Amino acid sequence: MSSTLIVQLDMERFCEEANIPATFVMAIVEHGIIEPQGRTPDVWRFEDYELVVAKRAAKLHRDLEMEWEGVALALELLEEVQQLRSENRRLKQQLGRFVAQ
Repeated sequence: MSSTLIVQLDMERFCEEANIPATFVMAIVEHGIIEPQGRTPDVWRFEDYELVVAKRAAKLHRDLEMEWEGVALALELLEEVQQLRSENRRLKQQLGRFVAQ
């Protein structure tokens, strides 16, 4: 039997782990880039995978001087591109099976 450990971080720990200020985290949440559990920042709980998303969002905001709205859109488009590439790979593999016969 396999179990998956889900790590949840509070706001302070999330900021430390992501190495970003709380104001960035609040903006990232406000723009729907990540969605913590809980109603207010003092009780927010974040999944560990959201660290990667938050770090990427903060990097776009800082390095490219993008507004948060632009960051949200860029991340959404990057996710869509990744999904399309994955689907394209899968379809090429399926097609390859038919062509090889």
